[in-house]
Formats: sequence, structure tokens, C-alpha cells
Amino acid sequence: MKLALDEAKKAAKMGEVPVGAIITDSCGKIIARAHNLRETANDATAHAEIIAIREANKKLKSWRLTDLTMYVTLEPCPMCAGAILNSRISRLVYGATDIKAGAVESLFAILSHKKLSADTEIRAGVLEDECKALLQKFFKDRR
Repeated sequence: MKLALDEAKKAAKMGEVPVGAIITDSCGKIIARAHNLRETANDATAHAEIIAIREANKKLKSWRLTDLTMYVTLEPCPMCAGAILNSRISRLVYGATDIKAGAVESLFAILSHKKLSADTEIRAGVLEDECKALLQKFFKDRR
């Protein structure tokens, strides 16, 4: 999660919402890393999770990302939760909850919804205080 926080800090320096994502294999080897680039790319889909998934797909030459873990600093939104589900990522670890748009446990439970055949292992609250503080500082500074 510390590496995901490093990615989030890169986003903040660019004026992007500070969210970072890392995808690792079962041995902890980094497969992909990314941070938000919506403003920079003028792309509504350029969330850290989506960019990391695309990078992992290219690197592994497969759309299936089974047996991989994604670490992300903020609970994924509906779009990102759907991408995690569809890419078959086995495990999601996230930091801060997102009461406004969280689609893992806060507003929706996409990754554990029985009708979606979802079976992603979820661990929430890892380095939550650090992840939350980075986001709060970013939005405070923008006001």
C-alpha cells in the first residue's frame, strides 16, 4: 500500500485527485502501477485502477488477471469495481473508504454481489489514515 500511496502523491503533484494503484503477483512482484490521470488525459476513465489494469493486461498479454492483487488508496468507484470484477483480479486491498462513490462496501457491493458471480477477496482499511489524510489535504488545498 505504501507504493500505491507513492503513486497517489505523484497524482497530487500533477493536480490530479491523489489515488494510486499497484497490481502484484502472488510473490509480491509488481506487475503494474498507476495513478489518476483524468485531468491530464482529459479522459473520464483514466482512474488509477483502470490504468493499472490496462498495464497489467499488456504486460501479461491476457485480459484475465487471476491470482493477482490490486492495492489502491481509495475504495473503487462503480466503474473501477466493475473492471476489477471483469478482469478477474483475485484480491483487492484498499485504504480509505469512499462514502460518496465507493462500490466495494460503502454505497454498493459489486465485488461481493452473488448475482455477479463475484468472489474477489477484499481487505479494507490498510493504511487508511494515511490514504485519507492525503485526499483531505488535496481537497483542502484546492479550496
